[in-house]
Amino acid sequence: MKGTLLATLLLTAAASTALAQQQPQFSHYGFNGMYLNPAYAGIKGQGDITAIVRNQYFNYKGSVDSGGDEKVGVLTANLPIAAIGGGVGLTIYHDVIAEQGITSGALSYSKHLKVGDEGRLGLGVQGIFHNINHGDYRAVDPNDPNVPLNSSDRKFDAGVGVWYESPTWYAGLSVNNLLRSKFKFQSEGGGKTAQMTAANHGYLTVGYNFDLADAVVLTPTAIAKIVIPGKSGFAIDNNSFEVGARATVNDKFWGGLGYRYQESFTGMAGVAFAKDNALRLGYAFDFIAFNQDARALSSHEIMLSYRLPKPGLAVRPAIRTPRYSF
Repeated sequence: MKGTLLATLLLTAAASTALAQQQPQFSHYGFNGMYLNPAYAGIKGQGDITAIVRNQYFNYKGSVDSGGDEKVGVLTANLPIAAIGGGVGLTIYHDVIAEQGITSGALSYSKHLKVGDEGRLGLGVQGIFHNINHGDYRAVDPNDPNVPLNSSDRKFDAGVGVWYESPTWYAGLSVNNLLRSKFKFQSEGGGKTAQMTAANHGYLTVGYNFDLADAVVLTPTAIAKIVIPGKSGFAIDNNSFEVGARATVNDKFWGGLGYRYQESFTGMAGVAFAKDNALRLGYAFDFIAFNQDARALSSHEIMLSYRLPKPGLAVRPAIRTPRYSF
């Protein structure tokens, strides 16, 4: 049953122009706004480099084929640059599931505007490059022109976003794949007839910091991912909604819980170390509580992040004193 359902889903996604591979979503979304939104670049006033690896539906195996579990990794970096009035960012991720592999890269720029005494608003744009590769599928109907066969295609796309950041709360809204690039692949039937459309992904994320004590901060978070695949219109099954909260002690230790709608419950924990707690290591465990017949029971995720020092003056300013003013 599991193998049949997985094969059906993969072939349907590969064969239809109305559907496209959904972008991976991470349980550590509250730590990596750069992956979600180009306007995040440099908005915190200091840069960071973050790497996340995730095994979705760990050790899932179909009844016929192996390799059913999804493996994905993402690397992001962003940096504020005062000379250009904003920040720049880089995002790269690689996603492999069964016979399909996707590698994407994005360069982002965010223009920063001051809002009130402490708030900052980022307006971001990004250029995106996608490379999609399909391997050797077993077609139910020989020479089916909609089944890809050992072929790849690559396209450019674009995204936009806005992000508000203050010491108390943050919120971001973004949309990518604005060009809705169409990919064509060599097929079982000959010729580049198997097609796929890059679906628009919209992300809305929010978070709020509550000071529970001098050293304890509680941060409720939420994220919604909306996927609009095209001709098939708005389909609720393509979307994802997640809420959670984490407690951070002395900016060094944290732990949290989360819930992804009709998917899973999440637990996470992490620790920061090195000077100024700049290096952070986190782990997230997802217990798959719904639709277990077509999924494994767990997903696992590891995050490693380094916060760069805040920009400062390269040369100390001269000290003026009346002593030498004669």
